[in-house]
Amino acid sequence: QVQLVESGGGLVQPGGSLRLSCAASGSDFGSMTMAWYRQAPEKQRELVARSTRSESTYYADSVKGRFTISRDGAKNTVYLQMNSLKSEDTAVYYCNAETRYFFTYWGQGTQVTVSS
Repeated sequence: QVQLVESGGGLVQPGGSLRLSCAASGSDFGSMTMAWYRQAPEKQRELVARSTRSESTYYADSVKGRFTISRDGAKNTVYLQMNSLKSEDTAVYYCNAETRYFFTYWGQGTQVTVSS
């Protein structure tokens, strides 16, 4: 069982920055694929960024060049640095973990609102 606790969401003006954090329980963090998803009102949940166990990364086209996913194995934490935020980035952001045995876990979500 893996528990994910997200933090760092909030209200920010367009062009601003936020950093989301997701702390994972358990001792197998290094073997997990960690990802951030988001879901805007009346839209489907979408993959934003992913970091595999080999630390290769993937980004959705809509966030390339603005968002950066990183992980700290010593803290069992994955981060999402979000820069140059736009109103269309407004959503609930969810942390996701996939273990080496392909079990998937979700965090509770954190709200990000980009508005002036």
